[in-house]
Amino acid sequence: MRGLAGAIGVVVVALGMARAQTILPDPVAGVDMQMGNQAGLEAWVAEFRSRALAAGVSAAVFDAALRGVTFDPKVVERDRKQNEFSKTIWDYLDTAVSEDRVALGLKAIARHRDLLERIEADYGVEKEVVAAVWGLESAYGTYRGDLPVLGSLATLAYEGRRGAFFEAELIAALRIVEGGHVERFVGSWAGASGHTQFMPSSWEKFAVDFDGDGKRNLWGDDPADALASAANYLRHWGWTKGMPWGVEVRLPEGFDYDQTTERVVKPVAEWQAMGVRLVDGGDLPDHGPGSILLPGGHRGAAFLIWPNFQVIEKYNTADAYVIAIGSLSDRLKGGPPIRHGWPRELRALTLAERMELQELLGKAGFDPGGVDGRMGPKTVAAVKAFQKARGLVPDGYPSLEVLELLR
Repeated sequence: MRGLAGAIGVVVVALGMARAQTILPDPVAGVDMQMGNQAGLEAWVAEFRSRALAAGVSAAVFDAALRGVTFDPKVVERDRKQNEFSKTIWDYLDTAVSEDRVALGLKAIARHRDLLERIEADYGVEKEVVAAVWGLESAYGTYRGDLPVLGSLATLAYEGRRGAFFEAELIAALRIVEGGHVERFVGSWAGASGHTQFMPSSWEKFAVDFDGDGKRNLWGDDPADALASAANYLRHWGWTKGMPWGVEVRLPEGFDYDQTTERVVKPVAEWQAMGVRLVDGGDLPDHGPGSILLPGGHRGAAFLIWPNFQVIEKYNTADAYVIAIGSLSDRLKGGPPIRHGWPRELRALTLAERMELQELLGKAGFDPGGVDGRMGPKTVAAVKAFQKARGLVPDGYPSLEVLELLR
């Protein structure tokens, strides 16, 4: 879904794209460029009209909704540069699961307890989990975005880098307008909007009319439809009530770090036999087979995760986001913060450095699965193989140390 979670400082070491070259024009040239883009957008809207009507949007709604739509260069800039810089998971969590966010979440739950309990009963998703999504996506409804959704989507569809994707989202957004579900249609730069920052296509698939007024309104002051829609989304992807997303664990001396990946799934009894314990030393709870994850390398916190972790990934694939949702929901249930420290002396790699890391891994004979700046499973596996070959702890963490050894 990826909405305003970005507003709290998210671009964690996860996704990346080629760095766009930025040429700053002189003021006159900038005005000319803006005027040219506006004219181009207007021509694109005229050409797009037939496709939108063929998709079921009425001519009256199309003409009224897109009349006067303006090209927004800042939206294009955000799309091009969203992953140029990264934050470490600990810097992200410092904000995402701050004491203020926990306190505000407890107040939000108290204020909407009846609503959240009804949602939990109907959809089988714990109220604290729903509240955690709400807290990260819009700070419990206090910041839902301020950019016109139709203008942002039209700009991105016309600009063309991901034109087909944003055109489909724009058609879905026009259907929302046609149904009278929204009055003030504003959101984040990429078109996610509402209390729980749904993209228009997600609204079509998962939004519900929980308050029974005939509308699936995710944007108004009443959060009922939005919170129920988030629960419906998680239920659709297989949320299991009563199963933790994960628990913080302590790994024994001499642990085989090749086992720390979502691809390795073992019964809890097997992890227990290997010496894995809860961070306080207690026995592991058994919620079925799970995996060990080290999002900050072997010097950071370790987690035993279960399938609910992958369900949250459907909302946002970044490990830091998933752990933030899980940790925040645990805190809202009265649980402790993450106890293990983080290697705060390390910094995250920039996009250029992540791409260099992948290129050098490939040249050294460790296949990273391409050079795109994305620290996905293949790149992590390549880092592990390189670390193992150098006699380092093979935790797969793409650190500056690994990059410097490859250079």
